[in-house]
Amino acid sequence: MTRRKVKKKIKFIINPISGIGNKNDIPRLIKQHLDLNLFNYDITYTKHKEHAKHIAKESAKMKYDIVCAVGGDGSVHEVGTALIGTETKLAILPIGSGNGLARHLKIPLNIKDAINCINKNHTIKMDTVLVNDKSFLNVGGYGFDAIIAKKFNNFGKRGIRGYAYLIAREFFKYNPINVSIDLDGKIKTLPIVLCTVANASQFGNGFTVSPKSDVTDGELELCILKPFSIWSAPSIIFRFFRKNGHKSRFTEIIRFKKITILLSKKIAHYDGEPFDVKEKLKISVVPKSLNILVG
Repeated sequence: MTRRKVKKKIKFIINPISGIGNKNDIPRLIKQHLDLNLFNYDITYTKHKEHAKHIAKESAKMKYDIVCAVGGDGSVHEVGTALIGTETKLAILPIGSGNGLARHLKIPLNIKDAINCINKNHTIKMDTVLVNDKSFLNVGGYGFDAIIAKKFNNFGKRGIRGYAYLIAREFFKYNPINVSIDLDGKIKTLPIVLCTVANASQFGNGFTVSPKSDVTDGELELCILKPFSIWSAPSIIFRFFRKNGHKSRFTEIIRFKKITILLSKKIAHYDGEPFDVKEKLKISVVPKSLNILVG
């Protein structure tokens, strides 16, 4: 007698206001392209900020095999951080403005193809980042990027055009902040435009701050962009999109497992989500702490 294979359970968590475009077609695409011989699934829509985190935690307690974040980097942050240290796997259907982690992990931006990635069930154990008592998955920053994240969070328009507008508007107002970096007792203090902790390689939309970052290597990169003249801005931006921004004379990359940073301005973003933080940040890698489906 042939033993019947037990289907895996998936919870899809859809953020209805993430990114741009119509989300109403997603349930049909899931039903049409998910391999129903392998999976049983259900769908929950988020109703407010932090709702996805709550749903993901409950789903892990209920022994769901996979929880899929259907949204952008913020949705992935909420769902993924809730699954750290559990056996439940994170999957991503990227429908956000930047989709930084999905791009790094080669998860297709086409929803049909991303669902087929779930069918293949190719899983890795990825590192995550712990800053004091907060976790994140992809990148976190304490400079101009944190300002933009906070402005974008309150901005009416989503998508890359919204980001581009805010960057152009805020760039001329920005005054570099001072940071003090303590790595193994060696301290350096300097003004920065960007002070980015990278587990993966990019913010999103191909803007790559740390092209050599690897989410499975047990290390992080601190990517520093020092102040530069306005005339240098176009070439620096171009470099980041060409994945060689780290070669600019204004950039420095420091590899580490643990580091302490003191901030002159207590603002941050983690995976694109704005946070108020303490002046002193103790940052460390948490190796192989999240199961995640990749492309």
